[in-house]
Amino acid sequence: MTDLATPIAEGSNRRLDAIDRKILTVLQEDASLSVAEIGDRVGLSSTPCWKRIQRLEADGIILRRVALVDQNKIGLGITVFVSVESSDHSEAWLKKFADAVSAMPEVMEFYRMAGDVDYMLRVVVADMQSYDVFYKKLIGAVALKNVTSRFAMEKIKSVTSLPVPALSAT
Repeated sequence: MTDLATPIAEGSNRRLDAIDRKILTVLQEDASLSVAEIGDRVGLSSTPCWKRIQRLEADGIILRRVALVDQNKIGLGITVFVSVESSDHSEAWLKKFADAVSAMPEVMEFYRMAGDVDYMLRVVVADMQSYDVFYKKLIGAVALKNVTSRFAMEKIKSVTSLPVPALSAT
């Protein structure tokens, strides 16, 4: 193991080396590749490549492997960014709100924010009527101070691959 490897997690002895980083990059581009194909791309034979992938999964770095679906081709043509402000910041309120929002399949992403907005949601729906149904469900879930909806006109960039940081020389 090289000194240039980066610790995976606080308190972990395992390190993310250059080959692990290459595996992550390859898998983010095409998780359907066979272990042999991944190994060829990163310079490993199948068995050591498979062991590294399993370790990355066990360490929680690879969360899961999924298929990406074109939202427009399945009839979900509207993306809405919803800003939520609350006057209640108690733990009980947050739990109730988080549980309600997490159960809504239209919500693709859900963040607690710093700044003038408390929460931000990325919502995907078929049409304006579907958004209205979602909106009524959202505002009925818990007391909210303000809800602002911003409708995306055009998707200019959307990626799922994280930029795996290069090893830093230390």
